[in-house]
Amino acid sequence: MARIRVLNSEGRPVQLPSRGMFVAILVVVATVTLATTTWFQIDPNAVGVVTRFGRFERLVDPGLHWKLPFGIESVTEVATLHVQKMEFGFRTASVGERTRYESRDYPEESLMLTGDLNAAEVEWIVQYRISDPEKYLFRVSDPELTLRDLSQAVMSRVVGDHSVLEVLTEGRREVNAAVQEDLQKRVDQYEIGLTIETVQLQNVDPPAAVRASFNDVNQAEQERARTINEARQEYNKAIPLAQGEALKLKQQAEGYAIDRVNRATGETQRFLALLAEYERAPEVTRRRIWLESMAEVLPRLGRRIVVDDDLQSLLPLLSLTPAGAAAPAKEGGR
Repeated sequence: MARIRVLNSEGRPVQLPSRGMFVAILVVVATVTLATTTWFQIDPNAVGVVTRFGRFERLVDPGLHWKLPFGIESVTEVATLHVQKMEFGFRTASVGERTRYESRDYPEESLMLTGDLNAAEVEWIVQYRISDPEKYLFRVSDPELTLRDLSQAVMSRVVGDHSVLEVLTEGRREVNAAVQEDLQKRVDQYEIGLTIETVQLQNVDPPAAVRASFNDVNQAEQERARTINEARQEYNKAIPLAQGEALKLKQQAEGYAIDRVNRATGETQRFLALLAEYERAPEVTRRRIWLESMAEVLPRLGRRIVVDDDLQSLLPLLSLTPAGAAAPAKEGGR
């Protein structure tokens, strides 16, 4: 058998390694390859998806694991605890002490038609995380693109069910909740393996071409609402006051009516009691009534001298009237 000689650049023969050394080198290489293709480690915020010849085999938790070497089994690490964010209508250029956004617009994502047929530029974010790594890797070819398309479709539908003022002001929370609920249903239906954490509207503005006019209309609406609120405030002040006054007069009238009825009832009972006494002793009752009446009337008449009608002359008496006072009138009586 012919021997192969290897010469260097100077023409001198080079000594080749022996067969034993060559075998040792092969063993070392095979060992290193086996070690590097058998053991692997998964980060704490992720899980490992093990595939055998490209087919899903199993999921492994964070930590050190082994697999079949030499490419028989391969591992894809999927971050399941990391919350990711998808932006619509804008893009974040850099994040730091002061966040900077790209200057260009994305009208193909943000321009929508509201329920009252007004155009609006809607910017929002979707925060999500991977909840099912198997579905995420094998059920949909491009999960992020599918989620983006679904988010735009769902947001466009929900905004189309609300007026522009609702989307701009008090209806934002309702829009966020409706989009998140519907988007999660669509994601589950397509088996993308994602969980929608939050949907948050960012900026909602009218298109730039009509923004000035829209602001004027919005200002007029706010002025109208302010005037209505002031009128309602005055109404709420005046009406309870008038109602209170009316209630007071009504209660006074009811009290007066009750007092008059009670007085009339008392007088009636008094008269009936007096009538009963009169029927039992008419002369005594008549005299008592006359005396009581005189006791009540005479003190009001002042000083009077009462004489009998049959009297022919009156004995002169000293004047009992103070000086300067009018003499008492002479009255007949019994």
